[in-house]
Amino acid sequence: MSTIYDVAALAQVSPATVSRVINGSSVSPEKAERVRAAAEELSFVPNRTARSLRRRSSNMIALVIPDIENPFFTVIARGVEDRAREAGYSVVLCNTDEDSTKEAAYFDIAVLEHMAGVIVAPASDASDLDRIASAGRPLVAVDRRSHDRRVDSVVIDNPAAGREATEALIAQGRRRIACITGPESVETAQLRLEGWRSSMTAHGLDTAGLERHADFRVLGGRAAMRELLALPQPPDAVVATNNMMAIGALQALHEGGIRSGDIAVASLGDLPSAPVMPENTLVIDLPARALGITAAEVLLRRIAGTESAPETIVLGTGD
Repeated sequence: MSTIYDVAALAQVSPATVSRVINGSSVSPEKAERVRAAAEELSFVPNRTARSLRRRSSNMIALVIPDIENPFFTVIARGVEDRAREAGYSVVLCNTDEDSTKEAAYFDIAVLEHMAGVIVAPASDASDLDRIASAGRPLVAVDRRSHDRRVDSVVIDNPAAGREATEALIAQGRRRIACITGPESVETAQLRLEGWRSSMTAHGLDTAGLERHADFRVLGGRAAMRELLALPQPPDAVVATNNMMAIGALQALHEGGIRSGDIAVASLGDLPSAPVMPENTLVIDLPARALGITAAEVLLRRIAGTESAPETIVLGTGD
């Protein structure tokens, strides 16, 4: 079944323009004719329910994030809320626990509750963003890029973040540097791992056996660090590609009686206060609040009907 996005692509206009033609809003005659011709060619039939929901859209925005307990996402949420409230919108916070099934349920609720738009940090590369996009709701991916060409994305330069952490450890004289990253199904985890690997390779340092995938959570970081400590030749430093796994790695070092400084840890993202955190732990600041503010600004422009090609905005670690 064809969607308004198929019609928009064929007519070379934005989905918002197709929606305006369907709803009888003001559109230039030339664009309206292109939309009608494309709709006829594709046998497109407007969904009356979706049209009704669009007309009755609320001033609510859904923010769908993987882990509300992670301060990184909490700060993103604050950025989204601050910008949304300035524009007269309220934010509903939804926590998926990295579960695509929960995520899909929240997407359905966002449509059924007539929400004006959705900002999501996708649970995985397989997240079904089409649930929102096909309903004609504006959608922005934050922190994790969307591969759906209809969706705007606001992300960090993740390979650069991985390289920055690794280079900082190399500058300390560390040479056997491991990397604990997130699930293989999450692009952010893979890109930060690539940054670590590229820096190690550039310095002629071995990476064999030194990478571990975990679940972006404290327990995952702790388990991965224990595995690294059990190696015949343990690392002398570790890059943890998010803050919660860094906390887990530090816990494992503390529990193993490893002296502060024997194995250095670099965290991508600010660490919550922790009594076991050594003073020399490196932290690479990530622009969490800027991510939230920027994602909200992009979404608000889409809600207002901005017609432009979907974009990917990349923020540096210093932004």
